[in-house]
Amino acid sequence: MRSSLPYSVKDVHYDNAKFRQRSYFKVMTQNLFTGSRKRDYLSCSTGKFLVLLLIFGLAYLLLTSTTPGDFVPNQLDKVRENNQKGEFKNNGGINFRNLWRKPPRLPPRLPPDEKGSNTSYHIDPNTLISESLWISRQQKVKDAFIHAWSGYKRYAMGHDELMPLSQQGTDGLGGLGATVVDALDTAMIMGASDIVSEAGSWVEKHLLDRIKEKGQVNLFETTIRVLGGLLSAYHLRAGEYGKTFENEGPKPAVYLETAKNLADRLLSAFTSSPTAIPLCDVVLRDSSAHAAPGGLSSTSEVSTLQLEFNYLSTISGDPKYSIAAMKVLEHMKSLPKLEGLVPIYISPDSGQFSGETIRLGSRGDSYYEYLLKVWLQKGARENNNLTYLHDMYEEAMKGVKHLLVRKSVPNGLVFVGELPYGSSEAISPKMDHLVCFLPGTLALGATKGISKEESMKKSLLSFEDLENLNLAEDLAKTCFEMYEVTATGLAPEIVYFHTEEYSEGGHDGGNKNAKYIDDIIIKPPDRHNLLRPETVESLFVLYRITGDPKYRAWGWQIFEAFERHTKVNTGGYTSLDDVTTVPPRRRDKMETFFLGETLKYLYLLFGDNSTIPLDKYVFNTEAHPLPIETNIQK
Repeated sequence: MRSSLPYSVKDVHYDNAKFRQRSYFKVMTQNLFTGSRKRDYLSCSTGKFLVLLLIFGLAYLLLTSTTPGDFVPNQLDKVRENNQKGEFKNNGGINFRNLWRKPPRLPPRLPPDEKGSNTSYHIDPNTLISESLWISRQQKVKDAFIHAWSGYKRYAMGHDELMPLSQQGTDGLGGLGATVVDALDTAMIMGASDIVSEAGSWVEKHLLDRIKEKGQVNLFETTIRVLGGLLSAYHLRAGEYGKTFENEGPKPAVYLETAKNLADRLLSAFTSSPTAIPLCDVVLRDSSAHAAPGGLSSTSEVSTLQLEFNYLSTISGDPKYSIAAMKVLEHMKSLPKLEGLVPIYISPDSGQFSGETIRLGSRGDSYYEYLLKVWLQKGARENNNLTYLHDMYEEAMKGVKHLLVRKSVPNGLVFVGELPYGSSEAISPKMDHLVCFLPGTLALGATKGISKEESMKKSLLSFEDLENLNLAEDLAKTCFEMYEVTATGLAPEIVYFHTEEYSEGGHDGGNKNAKYIDDIIIKPPDRHNLLRPETVESLFVLYRITGDPKYRAWGWQIFEAFERHTKVNTGGYTSLDDVTTVPPRRRDKMETFFLGETLKYLYLLFGDNSTIPLDKYVFNTEAHPLPIETNIQK
């Protein structure tokens, strides 16, 4: 709730004399000429002299001094502005206009429960956008979610994804109805009862049979989307949102039992590997597993399973899921690293990293995210057995700042580059949109999910925390400018940055009015947009932590660009082939994460901070919220 103002507009214009301050001169002269001793003073020459001396003395004080009473209310803002700029000076000179100015009215006394706080006099103009406007914008995001679901339901129900232009479904994720499960907890958070009922009923009737019958799936994608979605739906259905949806969809136990059946089959990726590093692919119908072609697994894939398997062990009472998944991170702790940074491939056969490529984009990103989030999930400081995860995270962020963070020219955008050949060759100024998860992770790591203001009051932030928070804000600006420089207002999949060492002309984003058009290079193969969530994810986290309204404004601008260029009238939203031209060429694909992540984070960004608070939940890398263990009711 906002603090009350010191007085209302009605009070400012209310012309009641009891709120009006009288000048000292008026008080003295009125007493002098109406008091009982008037005649005594004026009856002698000494009295007359003292009266004249008093009058001239008061006049001199009024002409040569300035007090807060000299300013009328409508000048206060100007004075504060000048003071902030260091331009206001009081030289003690005479200002004759002050002689004829009416003294200001004093504000009325407020009852104790209505008094404004000390900060109520300093109102950020950005906050003047009414909360009702953000509620209406949040509703527009919900409307977009309903429109996206309507296209999926009409043309692709039960398939993994919708192809909105050709109006059909596709099964690129193993045929488990990934969009249904990915969208389920979003519908719960938004209060979309009809979709909760439709998606929940489909899970109850069909998903278990699909799991038993289907063939090969990717361990990572299935865990973060399907297993994570089921576990989040279980928690929301069994917990705070449960009463809202007690008549929609199945009981919580259905989600839990389906998740256990799926996880039991996914465990074969761990048990079939000769090391702690799981194999990449699982055949669900016979619970077998095999490595990817070439034999290697992505570092991010094998290290982005722990939140889901940990929570399943917690609620099922069976530790086998957590034990298998945590062995991966325990093993990685002992492997050699470059200032905490790791290559993007690892071998399940040897258990060693493979190659030298280091990046925080594809195949590397969520390794760093889960180091922090698993530590937070297990209670952070309360669990000393997992402090190694936080140590690994801190070391890695120091490595990022030392080895990967650079600035563009000519305007100095902060970005995170790549090391294609490790430390032996120069940094590449390439940055995936996927890297835009990092601002949110840095902010979360700095405050552990509570607001910056509260952290400062409690002296919880170290110098390194503040440095990471500043870097988070700088990188969030860069991620937003990746949208701003394009003709469509939507970011490409990959950008390069002009630096002192690297320059390439002719590949701008198409928005000739953008301030940073000369800093950002968008090559033709990288101009597509897949409706990705990473930037709005970081805007959501940074708004929750800093309270800065610009993150909401940026999020709204991005949402409007999605509405303009990706919405399909017959239902659903589509990816784009080229964000640098208008109208953009369209791709025939609506990724599951548009419903599971992008729209969810936008909805939360425009809503109340008490919904899924960051100090009580961690979001898995597919935006499925899971409770921090110290907050789980047992």
